[in-house]
Amino acid sequence: MTRKPQQARSRATVDAIVEAGLIVLAREGPENVTTRKIASVAGVGVGSLYEYFDNREAVYGAMFGRITKDAVARIRPLIPALVELPIRDGIIRLLDAVRALLEENDGRYLYCLRHGMNLTRHYKLRPLERVLNELMMQYVLRHPELMRATNLAAMSYIFIYGGTFTLIHHLSDPESALGFDELAEGLADMVTSYMEKSAGMSL
Repeated sequence: MTRKPQQARSRATVDAIVEAGLIVLAREGPENVTTRKIASVAGVGVGSLYEYFDNREAVYGAMFGRITKDAVARIRPLIPALVELPIRDGIIRLLDAVRALLEENDGRYLYCLRHGMNLTRHYKLRPLERVLNELMMQYVLRHPELMRATNLAAMSYIFIYGGTFTLIHHLSDPESALGFDELAEGLADMVTSYMEKSAGMSL
């Protein structure tokens, strides 16, 4: 039975294992990832890895959990500024921030998402959904005229998940003929168009 890290040293070991998993997955792809390779890159024995993780799948869960956690940490401080912007400008600013995060550290997170599209069961989006819903709610409170929009909860869900996976897919495709700016503007135009039509106003 694995144990939860309690002391600083244990947490550092877990962090090293998760970081090593990100490195190995980005470098070699999912078909070549083993717990032994992860442990080697982390600088720990494979036995130490199994003290905290049942198997490779558990490491994957922690890895993608870190990506989500870092995305939330990047987005939440932006909310006060984003709610002051027009919808279109706010969405483009948000997408730029997410792209910047994914491309840090030589694109490690992006490579992991690229290799891990078939590992989506490990990619828990609930925390990201919550912070984006928080952004949406604060935006509507700041612009109460948007409350006239119909079916806002369902459309928010579609925009959040549809936009997230569209962004990941685009950034993961090195041969895409579509530029990032075009994609960001297209997503922003889609949301703006719906809100204008549904709320009966010009944004």
